[in-house]
Amino acid sequence: MATDPTTVPADDLLEGGLDVLHRKALTILKRIRDSAVDPETGQKRAPTFPISKAASLVGRTASAIREAERDGRLPERGRTASGHRVQYTLEELDHMREVFGTRPWRSPEDPPAILSVCNFKGGVGKSTIALHLAQHFAINGYRVLFIDCDSQASSTMMFGYRPDVDLEEDDTLYGHFHNPELLGVRKIIRKTHFHGLDLIPANLRLYNLEYEIAGYLARNQNLNIIDLIAEAIDSVVEDYDVVIMDPPPALGMVSMAVLQAANAMVIPVPPSLVDFASTVSFIDMAKTTMKQLEQLAGRGRPAYNFIRLVGSRVDDSKSMHREILSMMRSVFGGSMSSSVMVTSAEIDNASSRMKTVFELEKPVTSHEVYNRCMRHLNEVCRDIEEDVLRTWPSRAGGQL
Repeated sequence: MATDPTTVPADDLLEGGLDVLHRKALTILKRIRDSAVDPETGQKRAPTFPISKAASLVGRTASAIREAERDGRLPERGRTASGHRVQYTLEELDHMREVFGTRPWRSPEDPPAILSVCNFKGGVGKSTIALHLAQHFAINGYRVLFIDCDSQASSTMMFGYRPDVDLEEDDTLYGHFHNPELLGVRKIIRKTHFHGLDLIPANLRLYNLEYEIAGYLARNQNLNIIDLIAEAIDSVVEDYDVVIMDPPPALGMVSMAVLQAANAMVIPVPPSLVDFASTVSFIDMAKTTMKQLEQLAGRGRPAYNFIRLVGSRVDDSKSMHREILSMMRSVFGGSMSSSVMVTSAEIDNASSRMKTVFELEKPVTSHEVYNRCMRHLNEVCRDIEEDVLRTWPSRAGGQL
């Protein structure tokens, strides 16, 4: 009888130890990755949109799109074998925006939004919010750069990579740290399956950056190394409207560099006592560290255009979650988002397929669960988009 190659007898695990576990784990990861990519291209598939959704995203009516296709401003639309109109890709939506003059790009005088989605406690939904937020901006026509600063590389994996197999150290910020002149940060930026969304990936080697920054500080007695990420972003930021950073779930050297580079913060806060207390500690430690940098090195504190706390992993069937959310809204006031990211089986099911909910072609559980999850995700993303637009003089008022 054939045996599953991912299973291994207990004696072999004892004999082979971590090497066997690692090899078997990579096999499982490859299976998941292979199921998530197009077998012909080896790339993940981006979502496509029917004409009604396309019209909403480009700010015109379906009739206006059909008319533009008839008069030649847009290419004629093909039909599927069943006679349905072929759906639109993100690249085609961006071309529509160019034709209709509805691109949402910031004006040159508008500051690019550089967001850190941060909390030093794991499991709070940090990467989930960061990924969906980046895809939301790309779907809506913005130019987005996603920087994975977490050596666990969960976000990088969601773009279709096996981080420690498919990527070398020179493919990440770790390589840029060692060879900034040789590489240049542009050489580590990758196009993704999402048109308009670029990626600087991460892998486990990025963890060494924590020690190397600390070693640099000890040797040189110079805190300018903390500007590593800010300087990398500055060299490419004019190509983007929004930069989203996913830092490690710890307030270490890399996280400090992220906080120095950001001009806005999004802090996910699950409405549980332990997570709330951890978030309070994170805010206190970040504040204290920034103050120490200011005192020791004469550095100005980072100026944040906004700081937004978002209720995450919310189960509104639990009375305690509702009570803590109410308390947070009362205490934090306008800094607390009115929208929340709910706990949903759709998020878990999408992640297990190396996808976000925005990438699912159809509900995995039920239409009701899927629609509820999409509604909450869209509300969270739109609220943060409005925060960004309020920082742009050309879009004063933050209206979508």
